[in-house]
Amino acid sequence: MLKILMALTLLIPLSANWMFVLNSLTLLGFLWLLKAQHHFFLFNLSTMLGTDFISYIMILLSIWITILMIHASQKIHENNLFPSYFILSNMFLCTSLLLTFSSMDLLLLYISFESSLIPTLVLIIGWGYQPERIQAGFYMLFYTLFASLPLLVSLLSLYSLEGSLTLGLLPKVLNMSHLSLLWYASSIFAFLVKLPMYFFHLWLPKAHVEAPVAGSMALAGVLLKLGGYGLIRILPIFLKVNKSLLWVWISVGIIGGTVVSILCLRQVDMKSLIAYSSVAHMGLVLCGFILNNSWGISGGLTIMVGHGLCSSGLFCIANMVYIRTASRSLLINKGLMSFMPSLGLWWFLLSIGNMAAPPTINLLGEINLLTSVISSSKMSIVGLAALSFFSASYSIYLFSMSQHGLFFNSSFACYSGKTQEFLTLFLHWLPLNTIILKSSMITTVGSL
Repeated sequence: MLKILMALTLLIPLSANWMFVLNSLTLLGFLWLLKAQHHFFLFNLSTMLGTDFISYIMILLSIWITILMIHASQKIHENNLFPSYFILSNMFLCTSLLLTFSSMDLLLLYISFESSLIPTLVLIIGWGYQPERIQAGFYMLFYTLFASLPLLVSLLSLYSLEGSLTLGLLPKVLNMSHLSLLWYASSIFAFLVKLPMYFFHLWLPKAHVEAPVAGSMALAGVLLKLGGYGLIRILPIFLKVNKSLLWVWISVGIIGGTVVSILCLRQVDMKSLIAYSSVAHMGLVLCGFILNNSWGISGGLTIMVGHGLCSSGLFCIANMVYIRTASRSLLINKGLMSFMPSLGLWWFLLSIGNMAAPPTINLLGEINLLTSVISSSKMSIVGLAALSFFSASYSIYLFSMSQHGLFFNSSFACYSGKTQEFLTLFLHWLPLNTIILKSSMITTVGSL
């Protein structure tokens, strides 16, 4: 594990060379991909660091999204908008994510989890193009910090009680009491806000709308997954307490996801719609992780990977439209298929991926999650049906409103797409539709 972290650290001083860093990250991603050929539960072990199958997939997603963020931000390089500082922020973000996903110690996980906020804040404030970006950045920062302080107190209390915070050595015998209930709430609150759970999601659309395309891709692609990953790691300590509160989280996940899906149908800003759709997806993921069974964990992990690729691609293509028309409004961006026909294909492919059409891995994840949630409660069928219906509705709404209709008459002629942009979109679409051929890598995670 230290080899990968050392390689990333050595790229930080070379951040002035845009293409060298991009090519080196791509090589690093393929080298990490080759590490899948093993049959061990834990590997790459070192002091306080190590990976299992869940960490492996999340680290691969982090490196891949970082590569795509740099690909999608070529305008920063072309217009000389402080490209070296941009690469520097991306390298720090990728390093903190790798540390988070490879931590075998909960305190190190907490520190690296919090440190990922700083480069994200720099990306939003430094390269955001909207006037309210500072407010949005601090909104995100204080939401997360407010929720994270109880987690720090919880971890220190656990250390004083057990003498260790190493994963795998912690007990699973905390009994149901007022103290353990408070302990449980303090421990998972930070991850629920980061996921984000409905009621604590207001920072997400604001941060997305004000962020540059790289910030939106990082938030949707990887940073929301920190919440789900944290739940996987922390919930085994509170199995008894969690079991008595399953109905609360499943209700919030399903009803909140349905409400947010209906809200998506009222949005006229492309980025805002895609951001709210992330909240709806994560509501279903919350149900799977809280149930803490093999189907729920494997389905939630599959949805996290699929959503990271699909949502990041949608933000990327929305930015391409914004560059050409100088607007993200669905009231202005109509009939895009008429003068951007090649981008229309990518709108279609990513939109159907967002609504879990085959052969995307989103379909596999939703099947697992629906099976897991229905097996725990038959009453959830109605809510899940509504959630699935409205999830398909807002994807169709986004595609039809942007691609059909009469285009804006004052628009000048514009190019349909560049090879660089098609490459970026293809690198989102390819793993989204091909990982299903090797789905055993993800679906067996929950049973380990």
